[in-house]
Amino acid sequence: MLYYLFDFLDREYDLIGAGVFQYHSFRAGMAIIVSLLITIAFGKRIIDYLHKQQVGETVRDLGLEGQMEKSGTPTMGGLIIIAAIVFPTLLFARLDNIYVQLVLVAVIWMGLVGFIDDYIKVFKKNKAGLKGRFKIGGQVGLGLIVGIVLYAHPDVVIREFQTPVSVDQSDNLEVEYRDTKSTKTTIPFVKNNEFDYKVLVGWLDKDLTWLVYVLVVILAVMTVSNGANITDGIDGLAAGTSAIIALALGIFAYLSGNVIWSEYLNIMYLPNSGELVIFCTALVGAAIGFLWYNSFPAQVFMGDTGSLTLGAVIAVLALALRKELLIPILCGIFILENLSVVMQVSYFKYTRKKYGEGRRIFRMAPLHHHYQMEGYHESKIATRFWLIGVLLAVFSLATLKLR
Repeated sequence: MLYYLFDFLDREYDLIGAGVFQYHSFRAGMAIIVSLLITIAFGKRIIDYLHKQQVGETVRDLGLEGQMEKSGTPTMGGLIIIAAIVFPTLLFARLDNIYVQLVLVAVIWMGLVGFIDDYIKVFKKNKAGLKGRFKIGGQVGLGLIVGIVLYAHPDVVIREFQTPVSVDQSDNLEVEYRDTKSTKTTIPFVKNNEFDYKVLVGWLDKDLTWLVYVLVVILAVMTVSNGANITDGIDGLAAGTSAIIALALGIFAYLSGNVIWSEYLNIMYLPNSGELVIFCTALVGAAIGFLWYNSFPAQVFMGDTGSLTLGAVIAVLALALRKELLIPILCGIFILENLSVVMQVSYFKYTRKKYGEGRRIFRMAPLHHHYQMEGYHESKIATRFWLIGVLLAVFSLATLKLR
């Protein structure tokens, strides 16, 4: 909203300094500052309110050190994260931008699904929360919305240049380009690093590219959302990991939305995607600010309200920036946590059927609980997972030139 105000003041009254709101970098910096202020300044009040309303976590005894001491800690802290993402985005981003609209819808949509789940757990005293099919239904519904919009909306295009854009503007050479609808995405480590989903259905008589693309979107949203949800098992782990991923996606958004940088790096230029930088920095600020209260020993848990939302939004950002094939690397912590549960459950069922008794790969799943059972303190586990997340983020950014 402030973008439009200062744009008007700059055009109509030539107000000194108003033009700075045209720059993504300035608005991104303001977004992260406001996001941090919201989480830190208002977070304590929200936590106190949740505590007063007895919105406390019911902890199941799994035999982990210090686990039962967490019982009664306020949950649904994801409301803090959502507020710290939405308000700065509304203030500093261009709200007529389809990418911004899409990520805001993702935040509200999955935030509502997570809130209902937490509400059932806390106020209905049902530890199971929202039934699995309804959670999956919410993720599939969001995937359908995101997939259809990214496939069909006229503003979601890639720009192809016929003349290099890095020429000196003083030469007065006219840059020729065309904006095209495309289902192309980016493949890491490949020289000509573009892949079109049309290839997968090119052998069919009917063009079912839209169906393949929507299915990919749904799979990405479900995988990352559930991965973030599973990762949120020890203090600060999900929030810190999400901040690292969001920062990397913010860099991708800046480069993909900047015509000079995208040409220099020879990457896909996505018109208007630069506005996602503001959203990404708001997300980084929200996650880091939440760590103020969520790091060990946690004063509040984000609950499914936060974890499902963070995972889904990260997936939508990756899809919007056409980096969904980087998800296994960039979101490696989420994927690994998810995979550890799948492996544990599958192996247990297989061995029970074959040998009559279930056997385990890990001492406990998800993976962070395995290390807790090994005797590692949860703060050390979270820190080391963050370090791995940083390495994965740097490696993901390196794929811009590793081809």
